[in-house]
Amino acid sequence: MQNSEAMALSAALLAVAGELTRRIHDGVVARGFEGVRPAHGFAFARLAPDGATVTELAAHLGVTKQAASQLVDEMVRKGYVERRPHPEDARARLIMLTERGWACARAAEEAAVEAVRPWTELLGEREVRTLQGQLLRIAPHGPVRPSW
Repeated sequence: MQNSEAMALSAALLAVAGELTRRIHDGVVARGFEGVRPAHGFAFARLAPDGATVTELAAHLGVTKQAASQLVDEMVRKGYVERRPHPEDARARLIMLTERGWACARAAEEAAVEAVRPWTELLGEREVRTLQGQLLRIAPHGPVRPSW
């Protein structure tokens, strides 16, 4: 692959990722979840289903523990998460989604369906499934991080 081709592919993937993030966020806000930011969604992805410590969340988001702690404080104030005693570590607190947090996560899933629907209309379901499979081969397990 030539340099210009690699740059074009990189630019296309980044554009799609940015547009997808924006459309999901807009869909969440349209469903009544005010005061959320895309960073909340990236945190929700790590907190569901079993919660996480601030340290684990920081590693997932690629930020410092202090930044993750500030994000958790904000999400607690907004009612999306709560701190609970950690069942295995008395020194740690487990950050868990509240019912409001789960409802917001479900709204994000619905918004994601709407966001990728035009892809199916443009490419067809078979090609979209192929694209999904190819992308999963490239990035099978990596945390989904915001681009700060």
